[in-house]
Amino acid sequence: MMSVTSSFSDLIKFIRSETDHHLHKIEIPSEPEYVYSPIRYVLKGKGKRLRPVLVHLSGRGFDADPLDLMQAAMAVELLHNFTLIHDDIMDNDDTRHGQPAVHKKFGQDGAILAGDSMFTMAQLMIGQVGENTVPAFTAFNQAALAVCEGQALDLQFERDTSVTLDQYLDMVGKKTGALISVCAELGGILGRESDETLMGLRYYGTNLGKAFQIQDDMLELYSDEDKLGKSTHSDIQSDKQTILSILARNHDGRAEIQSEDPNEKQAALREFYETTGIRERALELCGEYVKKANDSLNVFNGEHKDNMEQFTSMVLNRKH
Repeated sequence: MMSVTSSFSDLIKFIRSETDHHLHKIEIPSEPEYVYSPIRYVLKGKGKRLRPVLVHLSGRGFDADPLDLMQAAMAVELLHNFTLIHDDIMDNDDTRHGQPAVHKKFGQDGAILAGDSMFTMAQLMIGQVGENTVPAFTAFNQAALAVCEGQALDLQFERDTSVTLDQYLDMVGKKTGALISVCAELGGILGRESDETLMGLRYYGTNLGKAFQIQDDMLELYSDEDKLGKSTHSDIQSDKQTILSILARNHDGRAEIQSEDPNEKQAALREFYETTGIRERALELCGEYVKKANDSLNVFNGEHKDNMEQFTSMVLNRKH
């Protein structure tokens, strides 16, 4: 399944293509349409498949079975989409991947059922790996629980101006880092690697996840909806505690930005974060976590280490 390719770019395209092919091969019943139509809608969407790619790249470094890697890759993609469906409901986001969010197209009840069903499908997928099945299943569910904890903290922190930077980093380490972490870890589990190696893989994924979320907070403010493929005003409207708002605590000027128009408020916040150097500090913090992630890649050798470093760059060089 995983043939030798001429370049990293070709390898990524191949993994994405194979992942999409296998996702589209999942047999989705026709009835009840109320639950399965939204699932078909989600699986036909155009995602970047970053998490399945990471599962494959990690597993290739440890000679894991390609079929097991594909099962795990599909499981994490289903889990990821389950979280997106539910997050969009909780965050009141209208758009995902450039199309109406599931709850906007099928209603909130249908979206909740579809998300729950996709989570169950993910469980069935990860349970079918042939190597190290129980450790893989356990790590997968520990990550799923951590993601839910992170989302709970994110909601709990809304409008709470006492949230510290450490609390924010703990939250994003769970909400975003846990799933990226288990993607890297699964490659090692399926390759029967040592506990020490698995720890290094978790460390890589958690720190990459923190960098990813810091960047995502910034893209939400500095990108536009067409490029980002999702709503860009939900953080502003809900007063979420983002890396930018937390770093701005010592600058009184932010509290004076009170426009009711989300576009005007977004423009004012952009200028404020630029002129105060807050945006630059957030970028520096992102870079610190990227370095921490890359420092743990010594668990890989040769081209596999190069591929993982290029994956890190690819994830953090995204513009949307």
